[in-house]
Amino acid sequence: MEKTFHIRTSKHSQMTDITSELERWLREVGAADGILVVSSLHTTAGITVNENADPDVKTDMLMRLDEIFPWNHPDDRHLEGNTAAHLKTSTVGHSQTLIVSNGNLVLGTWQGVYFCEFDGPRSRKYHVKLIQG
Repeated sequence: MEKTFHIRTSKHSQMTDITSELERWLREVGAADGILVVSSLHTTAGITVNENADPDVKTDMLMRLDEIFPWNHPDDRHLEGNTAAHLKTSTVGHSQTLIVSNGNLVLGTWQGVYFCEFDGPRSRKYHVKLIQG
């Protein structure tokens, strides 16, 4: 089973918690046990798992990524001017593989799944595939 989700980002850089949307879809399709692969369909947006209890974690992560990969670097050659977004996506990763048990994502107490926008705001897509077993 698989599905493509649409998401509209509202900021240049942001992390959007998509955990509840994934869990809702798992219930809708009657998932039992298996592996869920979540993949961004973009080169300037990624997927990560991180803390979802304290919103400052997202703020800190985006701030630190900006420090490591500044938006305007004098040596960047990419004509679109979004080299930093490509580097951030490669660092965070474009996908995550998650365990599904009894129809639920297996995540730690404070973990959530995030769609990471690095070149927005934009209309984006991410794809999920459930491999049951």
